Amino acid sequence: MGLKSDHWIREKSIKENMISPFCENQVGTDVVSYGVSSYGYDIRVGDEFKIFTNVSSTVVDPKDFNEKNIVDFKGDVCIVPPNSFALARTVEYFKIPKNVLAICLGKSTYARCGIIVNVTPFEPEFEGHITIEISNTTPLPAKIYANEGIAQVLFLEGDEQCQTTYKDKKGKYQGQEGITLPRILK
Repeated sequence: MGLKSDHWIREKSIKENMISPFCENQVGTDVVSYGVSSYGYDIRVGDEFKIFTNVSSTVVDPKDFNEKNIVDFKGDVCIVPPNSFALARTVEYFKIPKNVLAICLGKSTYARCGIIVNVTPFEPEFEGHITIEISNTTPLPAKIYANEGIAQVLFLEGDEQCQTTYKDKKGKYQGQEGITLPRILK
């Protein structure tokens, strides 16, 4: 399994539309950086957020998610309350190749402020926007800048083709657009 370079990422994105919209170079002046890096792609967070709240005092249940747990927000800067959490989505839409697994890690600019980004791996043949989990671990409100970098994606090419891709198993988040809340198959 090999980690893929900037050249490979550009080729797959330009010829096969792996990342759309695609930024061929890294943009980093006066913004949290985004675009192609040496061995990854820095994704941007969109301008729509779902911020967790305890106003309704409901329980967070991944099997039966109650939308009273969140407040919708749209804007250039999202304030995540202290010790709280928000969901967002990438600006970019992904089409992961059959023999590739992508892993996403939060950017150090946010991590150094106590903001932790979590994204599960992008499985082979996953297609869609990526839902991003943003945790503010600090006792202070935290700013998240829309349309700027939030995390870096690393692409790993398998030594052999897997038997079942995310598309083959009809993954529950396949083709997701916008911010997708937790689901279970029924």
